[in-house]
Amino acid sequence: MKRLVAIADRAAPTALKLVAAFNVLFVIAFFVVALLLSGKARAEAPACTGVDMLAELANNDPALLKTIEEEARKTLNGEGLLWKLEKPGQRPSWLYGTMHVTDPRVTTLEPAAQKAFDGAHTLVMETTDVLDPKAMMASLMKQPELMMFTDATTLPSLLSPEDAKIVNAALEARGIPAASIVRMKPWMLSSMVALPACELNRKASGAPVLDILLAQQAKAAGKQVKGLETAADQLSAMASLPMEFHIQGLVETLKLGSRMDDVIETMVVLYQRGDTGMFWPLVRNVLPSGASDDSGYAAFEEAMVTTRNKTMAERAAPILDQGDVFMAVGAMHLPGPDGLVELFRKAGYTVSVGDR
Repeated sequence: MKRLVAIADRAAPTALKLVAAFNVLFVIAFFVVALLLSGKARAEAPACTGVDMLAELANNDPALLKTIEEEARKTLNGEGLLWKLEKPGQRPSWLYGTMHVTDPRVTTLEPAAQKAFDGAHTLVMETTDVLDPKAMMASLMKQPELMMFTDATTLPSLLSPEDAKIVNAALEARGIPAASIVRMKPWMLSSMVALPACELNRKASGAPVLDILLAQQAKAAGKQVKGLETAADQLSAMASLPMEFHIQGLVETLKLGSRMDDVIETMVVLYQRGDTGMFWPLVRNVLPSGASDDSGYAAFEEAMVTTRNKTMAERAAPILDQGDVFMAVGAMHLPGPDGLVELFRKAGYTVSVGDR
């Protein structure tokens, strides 16, 4: 339990809210990692060291674990990664929650999901831009302000002396020259430093995250592959949030250090179980954030989750009308009253959990 308490003691509001935004940050990391590491893997792949916090709770604080589980059960549509979408006159389609990592436990589909994917004629994903990094970067360079400061502002100029020491130490530990991030927007740097070393290495070695792997397999099988957003859409959503929010999130994420690996490991465990409704209760109870950042988080949730869910549902509608679609998007977009599962129900679909 001391480890869990230590996490809570060192955590700060913005960073812990940002933990649940990894579904977006991992998308950004597709090309951030490629830029900073030039596609070269380390000589020796580091082992993943994250610890499952759920197992620790089961052993050390079963009462708290029960509280988390009870809160999770109240989450609308909080159980299941695979959902069947049915409407009269259409062939069924499928909605599947992904996690944007290369972990083999994530990239290996369960039989029911694999069967649904194999039978679909069309794959729909968040963005197809990530399938061609060079073209994506060329497109994004038309809006450089989404990634870099284009005026006199620099990232170091936004940091206090104490925060600058934290950032510089983290960069040094990762072998990243401080000069290379001077003009980088904080959300770009966050997307890289939040990843465990083992995940960074797999990405740098060319291992695809689940979404890209599905797209590769779909193209090989002759399926259509369509996207719902552009990389610019996603970065614009990030850029719409206050700069202070991003700066604090970057610094406090770095303060968590290797404990961030524990968070991601636990997310993977929950993902394997299909417990999407348990993501938030875990963060709130094990990594308490207090109430000082409610307004900042409300803006984040609106921009990065709620608004994007509505956009994705609207853009997916004409594609789903054709039937036989496998729609794969970040699992955190599925649950809740404003999640995709409920939005599709409101759009007239009968939505049911797929067989596991």
